[in-house]
Amino acid sequence: MGTNYHLIPVNAPQKAPETRYQRDEFMQVDHNGDGGSNYWPNGFGVPAPNLTAGEPPFDVSGQAVRHPFAHPNDDFVQAGNLYRNVMTDPDRKNLIGNIVDHLGKAQKRIQLRQTTILYKADPDYGNRIAEGLGLDRVEIEMLAKMSPEERAKATAK
Repeated sequence: MGTNYHLIPVNAPQKAPETRYQRDEFMQVDHNGDGGSNYWPNGFGVPAPNLTAGEPPFDVSGQAVRHPFAHPNDDFVQAGNLYRNVMTDPDRKNLIGNIVDHLGKAQKRIQLRQTTILYKADPDYGNRIAEGLGLDRVEIEMLAKMSPEERAKATAK
């Protein structure tokens, strides 16, 4: 039936509306997110995961519970390696131009957050985006040192 089988009225939950980020796909029969963000975290107040919800523990051999995924790599190593080691200078120039063109249409707080993420992948990457958007490089460096929560709060307006 497809990823949206649960949206067909006969399959849909009646008392607990679903909040999710799935969009489009086969059998899309609802409001398709009403144009809201389809990612989390975001700064638009759309559904966020309930981090306190989970499956109750159950006996296997001792207790089995869910734990947050922890891995020693961060989110920026592979993106930085791609930018530095795989892309050519013309590739990087085209990438920077595309990002600046599209991100330039976003709210400044989104520009700051995204540029900071790109800076964390590679300082040259972030600095070139900041220059193209007319953002303060010092502010980007400062934001890069913050946790995601601190960065969201610092760029809330």
